Amino acid sequence: MKVMSATEASRSFAAVLDEVERGETVVVTRGGRRIAVIGPVPTAPGRVVMAFLARSASKVDSNFEIDVAGFRGAS
Repeated sequence: MKVMSATEASRSFAAVLDEVERGETVVVTRGGRRIAVIGPVPTAPGRVVMAFLARSASKVDSNFEIDVAGFRGAS
């Protein structure tokens, strides 16, 4: 895990993103306090969800689609 100031991160943001793309997590500080963590996006969450639903199709209740649509609209 790399730690850098907000000023340093803003001056070299493209390099920060390059490091994150390679799997590095970067902690950004301001005034010595941690204010942000920039890290890689988890891989393949959609495939994991689809595999779970395929295995559990008979166990999903009839309101599942409505529940998902409600969660999507909640943000």
